[in-house]
Amino acid sequence: MQTEYLDCLVEEFKSDSVEYRDLRTPDDIEGKRRVLRSLMNIRMPKSMDDRVLRIQDEYLKERAEEKGIVRLSDIPEIRDGLSIWQGDITRLALDAIVNAANSQMLGCFVPMHTCIDNCIHTFAGIQLREECNRQMEELRRKYGPDYEQPTAVPMLTDAYNLPARKVIHIVGPIVQYRLTPDLENDLAACYRNTLEMCADNGLRSVAFCCISTGVFRFPNQRAAEIAVETVTAWMSQHPSKMERIVFNVFKDEDKRIYEKLIAERVS
Repeated sequence: MQTEYLDCLVEEFKSDSVEYRDLRTPDDIEGKRRVLRSLMNIRMPKSMDDRVLRIQDEYLKERAEEKGIVRLSDIPEIRDGLSIWQGDITRLALDAIVNAANSQMLGCFVPMHTCIDNCIHTFAGIQLREECNRQMEELRRKYGPDYEQPTAVPMLTDAYNLPARKVIHIVGPIVQYRLTPDLENDLAACYRNTLEMCADNGLRSVAFCCISTGVFRFPNQRAAEIAVETVTAWMSQHPSKMERIVFNVFKDEDKRIYEKLIAERVS
């Protein structure tokens, strides 16, 4: 059925787009997937026909099964409720996964971009951008039309077609020129505030991405040190609140850094 779903969705999303309505559809499956993802990426938050949403949901659930769902029991615990897992965070069937968002909180609009924000919004489905927009509209009514989400203030949404139950979106600090104590404190606050949100909402397992690294230019080593230090301190202060905290990494470099940091704390 996936091929039929894909063909239908490509045509529906093309029809939904004024600019790309007449786009030529590739013949191959991967080409069609790229077109669909790109059209989803650039689509502004707005309603979609329920029939199309049902097809999108079935398609994305099949894609999730195809990629392989990773459950908490599949991830070894290293110590004291901490784990490292390398791979695509959209495969994780935890209570929550953390998205490195921007201050607009609407996801990445760059077609086929490889950032985590783009991946999470793509495989959750277009409902995620709609929910983020609804929450931001409420905040703008409260704080004014120019409101943007501050650094280290998390937003909780459903995960829709992701295996996880919830997504926690958080804006990490951006290193413009050099790393400062304030930026380090902001990054630590991202981890603490996310864990507080988990505790307040009964979410007992969470996967953190490498917040603020990459295009936000926070040095990988120092970011990991802050992550491990902050999470470990929070866990010691709230020993029964979380079952598992997973540091989700993508690069081999980050995996080595986290392994070394956690091993040093064990010894």
